[in-house]
Amino acid sequence: MRIGIDARMLGERGIGRYIEQLILNLEKQDVENQYYIFLNKNSFDKYEPRAFNFNKVLADYKWYGIAEQLKFPGLLKKYKLDLVHFPHFNVPIFYNKPFVVTIHDLIALKFPTTRATTLGPFQYAVKNFFSKFVIVHAVKKAKKIIAISDFTKNDLMEFFKFNKKQENKIKVIYEGVTKLDNDSQIKIHTSEFIDKNPQFFGYDFILYIGSAYPHKNLDKLCEAFKSINDLKLVLVGKEDYFYNKLKEEYKDLINNKIFLTGYLDDKELLGLINKAKFYIFPSLYEGFGLPPLEVMQYGLPVLSSYSSCLPEILRDCAEYFDATDTNEIISSINKLKNNENKLKDLSIKEPLFVKRYQWAECIRETLSIYKN
Repeated sequence: MRIGIDARMLGERGIGRYIEQLILNLEKQDVENQYYIFLNKNSFDKYEPRAFNFNKVLADYKWYGIAEQLKFPGLLKKYKLDLVHFPHFNVPIFYNKPFVVTIHDLIALKFPTTRATTLGPFQYAVKNFFSKFVIVHAVKKAKKIIAISDFTKNDLMEFFKFNKKQENKIKVIYEGVTKLDNDSQIKIHTSEFIDKNPQFFGYDFILYIGSAYPHKNLDKLCEAFKSINDLKLVLVGKEDYFYNKLKEEYKDLINNKIFLTGYLDDKELLGLINKAKFYIFPSLYEGFGLPPLEVMQYGLPVLSSYSSCLPEILRDCAEYFDATDTNEIISSINKLKNNENKLKDLSIKEPLFVKRYQWAECIRETLSIYKN
């Protein structure tokens, strides 16, 4: 078969990591099919084929843009592909050949809010309408749908009112977990970022890594920290509209109880993971919950909300709280920070637990979807 993969988001966090591991592991496992990897100009030099049956193609169309919808289909058809894998819902509506789509979550459909955009109300309404149209098209027209958790599958079933026959085209395939380095001994890592900020990192701190989108619920977490003593909060994420908004809203706590690092590379993340007391994940909605799994592999205890898919994915290797209740967030943080036995127990069993999420297995199951 001639298979295309939309890899334009390669290099981005989240879906970009999924695309990266999808390609790398397909190269290792599949020598039969011919692959065409479509990349934009920003990702084009980040990928060099390592297998004879993999080819890269420039597809410099911005995701969620007009060119994606109008020009990308023509480029795909040029390569006479038997199947295209779109790793996100942004499938061009004019592409009418067989395709597989990975649905990570239904946030855009279930939680539309002007708090999650920098656009004006009218522009947001137009964008939201078009996004819904694209998602509906992707789900309805896909040959197969890969859902990354049972929670996401059930969300799809409920939202689109699928019958039993339609359910059969949804396959749950868990993602794998990527190590942030190639060294299993995290203790050897230090952090220049910590060294440059001794006035803050002389204290015990808990860690969050990710975006500040509204469904991540960081405002509730920051509110809770008004009542947390003897512990700091470190938020790691690319500085953007949402982090700046958070910084302004809680400016009295910033650089006092709460520290925002901005974007950090993997080496710096390892330094923080090594020093943190535990990791906190207050999200209200996730399709898979990769960030807590990524830190678990290094034995950092996790305190997570029990929203959406998180109990399904993290099982009994995390402590849980109601992320909608500020008082419970405060209580859960205080309870865990003083429970050295629980912290030690989590740090021991987490790395073994995370091994159940292997990219090799994810790609083996994905290949079975391509073939059928």
